[in-house]
Amino acid sequence: MRQALVVRGGWDGHQPVEATDLFLPFLKDHDFEVRVTDSPSVYADPAVMGGVDLILQCMTMSTITAEEVAGLVAAVEAGTGLAGWHGGICDAYRASADYLQLVGGQFAAHASRYAPGERSGEQADNYVPHRIEITAGDHEITRGIADFELETEQYWVLTDDYNEVLATTTTATRSWGAWQRPVTCPAVWTRQWGAGRVFVATPGHRVEVLQDLNVRTIVERGLLWAAR
Repeated sequence: MRQALVVRGGWDGHQPVEATDLFLPFLKDHDFEVRVTDSPSVYADPAVMGGVDLILQCMTMSTITAEEVAGLVAAVEAGTGLAGWHGGICDAYRASADYLQLVGGQFAAHASRYAPGERSGEQADNYVPHRIEITAGDHEITRGIADFELETEQYWVLTDDYNEVLATTTTATRSWGAWQRPVTCPAVWTRQWGAGRVFVATPGHRVEVLQDLNVRTIVERGLLWAAR
């Protein structure tokens, strides 16, 4: 059996336990033995990391030591897959340049649905109707999936052109916003790093988003694609 490592924790608003629990049966059904941990400290253990075929990470707004990120990067370079969604992977360790280079993108913002004086302070202030546009319909992760609509956080991410972008989303202008034209960002991408593969999907704010058939299909395929 292949070995999957689930690293989860960080900000509770992203439901790291409930969200990753959605995919544990899927991994087990595809012949993965799954280990779950609530800390990236495991990344610094070469005895563990040498046998990991897939890392599923959901660890928003957390910290990581230099030894831990070095262990993660080394494992991916050697062939371990790294996969995740939303802030659990692209807003995980903001202070580590090495981690950001590995995953290929960093959360910058999500535009609010309402003007400043109309916001309640709840997460739903940032639930914006938007479209996910498939740009690589022939890729095994997105094949057969058409453009689709979501009403949830829409991530504005900072990325580089080493990514293979499979889907994008466009943040509209806001009358109260500082940006002057719509901004298109990757919403799903892959990245080859050494012998390893990285998969990122920006939708996935909470469990109900991950239960969307399109999102769930993309994530499940992304997990299998990334795994050694």
